[in-house]
Amino acid sequence: MRTERTLPALVLVCVAAVFSGCNQSSPPASSETPPAAAPATPAAPAGPRLYVSDETGGSVAVIDPAAGKVVERIEVGKRPRGIRLSRDGKELLIALSGSPIAGPGVDESKLPPADRTADGIGVVDLASHKLVRKFQSGQDPEVFDISPDGKTIYVSNEDAAEMSVVDVASGKVVQRVSVGEEPEGVTVSPDGATVFVTCEGTSDVAVIDTKTFKVLARIKTGPRPRSVTFSADGAVAFVTSENGGHVDVIDVAKHAVASTIKIPKTEGTPTVPRPMGGVLSPDGQQVFISLGRSSSIAVIDVASRKLLRTIEGVGARPWGIAISGDGTKLYTANGPSGDVAVVDASSGKVDKKIQSGGSPWGVVVKEP
Repeated sequence: MRTERTLPALVLVCVAAVFSGCNQSSPPASSETPPAAAPATPAAPAGPRLYVSDETGGSVAVIDPAAGKVVERIEVGKRPRGIRLSRDGKELLIALSGSPIAGPGVDESKLPPADRTADGIGVVDLASHKLVRKFQSGQDPEVFDISPDGKTIYVSNEDAAEMSVVDVASGKVVQRVSVGEEPEGVTVSPDGATVFVTCEGTSDVAVIDTKTFKVLARIKTGPRPRSVTFSADGAVAFVTSENGGHVDVIDVAKHAVASTIKIPKTEGTPTVPRPMGGVLSPDGQQVFISLGRSSSIAVIDVASRKLLRTIEGVGARPWGIAISGDGTKLYTANGPSGDVAVVDASSGKVDKKIQSGGSPWGVVVKEP
């Protein structure tokens, strides 16, 4: 056997080692502990990352769109919905709510009590992917936007019919503004002078001065307005009307609806369009609107204010929508199907659907 042939040689080596060590003192033990090796810095991702709020899972899914998979989950708290990058791109902000989930027409008296301690704007450090802070937010925050200088957050408080103004430095609510029933969409104008808040219950948009916090105007829209997307120059705003099946084009200077873009049902969609979220292309030429239960996206030309086409088959009830920095890819968060669609913006082809699990609500893109 192999062990029988090698054993004598092994014994001789061991004996030699013992005798060679005789009359030699062992080196003194060092009184100093060697310094621990510094932890390796994680390599920056080679491509973009998607951050997707999971309303039912209490987390944010981190997705590699090129690989088509979830690479991490960040626990953030109860019912994460609205999600945005900080203006410097170093942090991720998420609206968290302790209010129970309830659809339109639900008898709220039969729902479990809200956990107001869960309300807030969670702050995730994008270097460590850890929740590092939670700002005050007012009651039941759903959607928010950040001032151009990054110092102020404007939050819709659906249960309270208010907009809360949060000071980033202190993390506290410094002002509350009554806006109307069921406020949802919140978008700051490009110049930072005003903030538009959609009110689902009253079917209008409140225009608020960001210096005085006075309501400058209330613009009547189609039923159940959801979101506001400004043109790059801030001259017009595109407001989605979920129950109206159209997009209202607002003349910002006049505080009035200038025109309405009807989104017709097409043969390839399961229901009539339900306009929800919106995103402006990086070149400012087009607005992309998620169409909810019709599983599609509307493409609107900003200059002519006309519907160019619809992109179909993107997923079950796309709501949150984002676009890559180069404008080539669209991403939609599809709640009922628990996935995120990756769409070629030019051809309208759905490249892939990435299973995220849970109930994806909002989505943002972080470029490398």
